[in-house]
Amino acid sequence: MSVNAVLFDFDDTFYPYSPCNEAGKDTARATARDLGYDFDRESFEAFYQAGRRATKRELPGTAASHERFLYFKRALERRVGRPRPADALALGEAYWEAYIDEMALYPGVERTLETLRENGIDVAIVTNLTTRVQLEKLAALGLESHIDLLLTSEETGREKPGSVMFTLPLSRLERRPSEAVMVGDDVEADIAGGNAVGRSTALFDAEGDR
Repeated sequence: MSVNAVLFDFDDTFYPYSPCNEAGKDTARATARDLGYDFDRESFEAFYQAGRRATKRELPGTAASHERFLYFKRALERRVGRPRPADALALGEAYWEAYIDEMALYPGVERTLETLRENGIDVAIVTNLTTRVQLEKLAALGLESHIDLLLTSEETGREKPGSVMFTLPLSRLERRPSEAVMVGDDVEADIAGGNAVGRSTALFDAEGDR
C-alpha cells in the first residue's frame, strides 16, 4: 500500500493530555478562590465534575461537550442558582491558558511530521473539540508548517468515531481512502472509527503497554 496521507488524532497523541488538564484545573481553582469561592482541591473537583456531567448529558456527541467554558458556566449555575457569566469566563480562560502553557510534544512527534513532509505525505489532524481551542494549541506548539489540514468535530457536527471525521479530510486533501492511515490513541474513536470506513489504522500508545 502506498501511503499519501496520514490522519492524526491530536490530544494524547501529539502530547500528553493529563498534565495539561491538571494544570488547567489547578489554575482555575486558584482563580475561583481569588473570586471569593471557598474551594479546596476536593470540593473544586466535585464542582468541576458536576459541570462536566451536566454538559455531557445535555450535549452528547458534540464538540461543545468538551468545552470548559460550558463546564464552568453550568457548574456555577448549579452552585449559585443563577448565571455568573463573568466568573465562568474567568475560570474558562484561566483553565485554557494554563493548559496550553503546560503542553509539550511527545518525543519524536516533530521529527515524524518533518519526515512525512519530506516524503510528500499529507498530514491532517482530526479531533473531537472546538475549533478555536485546537487552533490555539496548534499555534502554541508551532506545528502550522507541518500540518496540511485541521478538522474539528465542531466543523462536521459529528464526533469520531463518526464516519465524516475520516471521509471529509481525504475529500479536502483529494486523497483516496486506500492511500490513508489513521493514527490515534483511542481504540473506539480512532481505531474502530477508522476501521469502520475501511481505513488502515495504527494505535499510538505512549506508555507502550497496550
